[in-house]
Amino acid sequence: MSFMDSIKTCFGKYATFSGRASRSEFWWFMLFIFVMQILLGFVDTAVFGPREVMMVSSEAAMDTGMSFDFSYKPQPITGLFLLAVLLPNLAVGARRLHDGGRTGWWWLIGLIPMIGLIVLLIFFIPKGNEGDNKYGPDPVG
Repeated sequence: MSFMDSIKTCFGKYATFSGRASRSEFWWFMLFIFVMQILLGFVDTAVFGPREVMMVSSEAAMDTGMSFDFSYKPQPITGLFLLAVLLPNLAVGARRLHDGGRTGWWWLIGLIPMIGLIVLLIFFIPKGNEGDNKYGPDPVG
């Protein structure tokens, strides 16, 4: 599957959590999200100014024993994009898990810091089951 085919497929199956997704469909879509996030970050910086961590003294922070409170400049364009691709991202991830014979609920392991990400990478990287499985036909074959 090509880069553009992957993007078309993922947006075409915007909220389709059933079926299977090939490695190329999943990883090309992840690359699309990553590149768009970087490009839109530049647009946000040009429009709203640089995204920097500002250390602001606050009385509330002083009351808790901290000397500074951190404040971040928002990136609204990037945030809107990430919100728009949240559902297709979850859907293609669930379909990718299905390709390996796993339930899409394994996505929730990603909520565990570091360990969850490693487990998901271990599930996403290998080739899926050959032939049909209980989630549908082989997306490659």
